[in-house]
Amino acid sequence: MAGELSAAPVLSTPAEHIFEFAVATPETDAQRPPKTEDELRDVYEIARTAREIRQGGWKRIGLQFPDSMLRDAPRVVQALYAELESLSRSTNLPVSPEKIHILADTSYSACCVDEIAAEHVDADVVVHYGRSCLSPTSRLPVIYVFTRHKLDRDDALAAFEKEYPDKTAKLVLMADVTYQDHVPALAAELHNRGYTNLLSTTIIHDPTGDIPNRKLVTALGADLPPDAPAIDLKSHSVFHLSTPPTALLLALSSRVKSLHVHPTTTTTTQPASSSSISTARLLGRRYARVLSLASAGVIGILVNTLSVSNYLASVETLRRQIAAAGKKSYTVVVGKLNPAKLANFAEVEGWVVVGCWEGSLVEDDAEYYRPIVTPFELGVALMGDERRVWTGEWWGGIERVGGSEVGETDKADENGVKEADRNGEEEDDDYDEEESAPPEFDLRTGRLVSHSRPMRTRTARGGGSSKPEESADGQNASSSSALALRPKAELATVNGVVSPGAEYLRSQRTWQGLGSDYVAEESTAIEEGRSGIARGYTVGEDHERR
Repeated sequence: MAGELSAAPVLSTPAEHIFEFAVATPETDAQRPPKTEDELRDVYEIARTAREIRQGGWKRIGLQFPDSMLRDAPRVVQALYAELESLSRSTNLPVSPEKIHILADTSYSACCVDEIAAEHVDADVVVHYGRSCLSPTSRLPVIYVFTRHKLDRDDALAAFEKEYPDKTAKLVLMADVTYQDHVPALAAELHNRGYTNLLSTTIIHDPTGDIPNRKLVTALGADLPPDAPAIDLKSHSVFHLSTPPTALLLALSSRVKSLHVHPTTTTTTQPASSSSISTARLLGRRYARVLSLASAGVIGILVNTLSVSNYLASVETLRRQIAAAGKKSYTVVVGKLNPAKLANFAEVEGWVVVGCWEGSLVEDDAEYYRPIVTPFELGVALMGDERRVWTGEWWGGIERVGGSEVGETDKADENGVKEADRNGEEEDDDYDEEESAPPEFDLRTGRLVSHSRPMRTRTARGGGSSKPEESADGQNASSSSALALRPKAELATVNGVVSPGAEYLRSQRTWQGLGSDYVAEESTAIEEGRSGIARGYTVGEDHERR
């Protein structure tokens, strides 16, 4: 029959998204010969990792691999055990054996340390392999192993000289963290070839720096003189080894004169390109998402990390900013993102991702039902149309979320309304304020928008004064947790607060729950259920292990 489904509906992570870093075809990856023992020890820095584990005195170790490196995980564990045993023999000291666990299928972005998975094995430390966003963690110490990869240095030097024939130009040589070990030698060679204004980079843990997680040094690796003038990146061109993630690409494009990406043979998260990359189109797409959020009335705060140290404070800040703009926010945690998960929240008109500076950017968002933006982009969206200016600046993560200028005008308006209520002004003033407010338009379509600020309607659209309503039994209606509709109201309320989500459920959801033939059972006493983590629940007060 033509109406029958040809395949099961997508209700979980699509198969093509499982291996998010696997750019090569399965046949090519399967034909790749396995690493020799020496290559394995070099790529995964076995000796350094074992030495740091022993120096830290950690006994339970979690090894976090990206999907593309899981095939090497068992051999890495064996090599680490052998190296730790060798260290014990060399010191002739009795040492209790370490326990190593492999952490696969990360909860969120692979660039972030998965402290949630590490807690399931009671890990004392996490060894993070592969490229990393280097966002500060909140619970566990971390050993970063960026892994080492081969690079054709002659080809890189030739490409550099071809791209920048002027040896007096102001240049910066940098690389992805997985190729950072090649930067010192290349910079020194270029310095010897006559590049007099060349700077290189070293890795630091500072995502909010002018160049994220990088410090500028001389071509020979020395620190810049303390009395040297400040470096103006707008006058420097950047030569980047290996294709950077899109978040870094957009951040650099707004801060440097030009950016040239030199591809590598190892598969990366982005398609390789040897030409100068123009990000104007990418920034234009991001600005289109900003305009979509500007007219949204209900915004979902999508938590995409539980490890970055300041994510809870960032969620609270975003809530205040959204509320100050007269919009409603809902906080959602769904783990790894896919369109099917977010499509369940049809009442949400746009999303802002709380994550690291790389994970907050959802690149392939064309399949998503609603636009998804970063906290920085949300800040631009919440500005008034008369103040919103796109300067080309861009940032991805929550590291810069704080008490910003976003929503200051709206906050002042809201404070003014509250002050008027305290002064005892009449209810009609609220209606006058709504009537006198300028009309709002969707700048993409030109249509009039009437629901972009549902929380600004307050008690005026809810009917009645700002005082708590009383029910028939004399109790405040606002103290009830039941879904309620105020008299002559246009929006449903929960606990006396306007709830666009509840209104959507009441008026637009096609599924309203069980039919009238359902008879509710009498409530029973609440019993304490299971608690703890999945590997060992506790039940009730006796804390019996399961």
